[in-house]
Amino acid sequence: MNLTIRQAVTAGAAIGVCAVLLLPGIVGGLGVDGRITLAVFAVATCAWIGTAVDDTYIALGAGLVLAAAGVISSDTLFATLGDSTVWLLICAFVIAAAVSRSGLAGRAAAFLVGGARTVRQLVHLTTTALVLTAFAVPATSGRAALALPVFLALAKALAGRKRLVVMLALLFPTVVLLSAVATLIGAGAHLITVSVLWEATGQRIGFTQWLLLGLPLAVVSSHLAAEAVLLTTTRRADRRGPVRIGVGEIQEHSDRPVTGPLEPGEARCAMLLGTVVVLWCSEPLHGVPPALVALIGAVVAASPALGTVRLKDALSTVPWSLLLFMAATMAMGAALSQSGAAKWLVSGLPTGGGVPNWAFLAVVVVLSTAAHLVLQSRSARSSVLVPLVVAAAAGLGTNPVAAALASTAAAGFCHTLPASAKPVALFADVPGVPTYTPRDLLRLSSVLAPLSAAVVLLFALGVWPLLGVAP
Repeated sequence: MNLTIRQAVTAGAAIGVCAVLLLPGIVGGLGVDGRITLAVFAVATCAWIGTAVDDTYIALGAGLVLAAAGVISSDTLFATLGDSTVWLLICAFVIAAAVSRSGLAGRAAAFLVGGARTVRQLVHLTTTALVLTAFAVPATSGRAALALPVFLALAKALAGRKRLVVMLALLFPTVVLLSAVATLIGAGAHLITVSVLWEATGQRIGFTQWLLLGLPLAVVSSHLAAEAVLLTTTRRADRRGPVRIGVGEIQEHSDRPVTGPLEPGEARCAMLLGTVVVLWCSEPLHGVPPALVALIGAVVAASPALGTVRLKDALSTVPWSLLLFMAATMAMGAALSQSGAAKWLVSGLPTGGGVPNWAFLAVVVVLSTAAHLVLQSRSARSSVLVPLVVAAAAGLGTNPVAAALASTAAAGFCHTLPASAKPVALFADVPGVPTYTPRDLLRLSSVLAPLSAAVVLLFALGVWPLLGVAP
């Protein structure tokens, strides 16, 4: 079998790390469990980077080795599947299936986008609509798939203005990725971050706190990114002409009515979604956990009398591979914490305030922003980075919550290559529609990467402290 340079380098790195860790007398101050954990962690990371093996398969294999070696118990490994965050995501996908089946998304698109009269209005109304989908559809790939018919309708209406179509093709995945930080269910990486923080520090970030911290960042970064897409993809002449998006264009790509009175199923679904979101946001008042609220909503959404989707059909939309990946990486995070491996990795860093908080957070944001060039999976990036960031923050006197959130938010940027994220790949190849090239992505990334990193750092240092999360 011929190895590529990337595969050879990652294989060599994994073998080298394992040799250093497992041979006695070379590494001091680290117990056997810690050595095994770091060796497994290194092999899994190199496999994620350098092989085409499914990420979930690698994570499950790593969790299995850790359990078989006695670093974590089998109960710890299997209990991660019963974690409340996993149930939250499962039920959120069931509710999302009901929303998608009801046709509410098409109505919302027609209502928002149909009011645009200029190119800039179209861009920012579309951005607003995409940000709002973070409350209805979990995971970025699901939101991208839901938004694709709306993009096709806009592309048809603007068929004579190719640059605007290419701009919209870039806008949709860009906003979907950057606005995911708005809610806890926006990406699987968020749930991994919450789990790591709970395991390492005992601090639990709920849906409401995440919303308070993440939604303002999502709104600001999404609209700034929209301007960046507009300015890097179009010329002044392209932006001058008026736009007219009729309801008919959107209706052609929807099998449900996008205008007129709400149908009974749509009305019930809208009421259900609104109730669930309100209950999530008001958790401090009633004390019902978000996962339990989501389960109630899922049961109602799939009920024979009130629901708009069968439970069997809704469960088929749940990304079970992602859930298994999350569960396995949660177990890996627990092993890093319990074995002392995470603390050992950062033991060489200066302690007691030797590094300013702003400098540490800046390094975290830059590394997390660039990590997509090595690790394409957003969840894998958080699985690798967040345990180390939390351990390092605790040793340096930085708030682990602020550091973990900054890392997770910065990792939402993954626009450099078409393969860097599923939404980017989805909109890079749309049959019959002009879309962007790798060169367009590189041009946008050169502007958006520093802009996105700067916004995250600004929030971590200036905005989140006002909301109760000091750096």
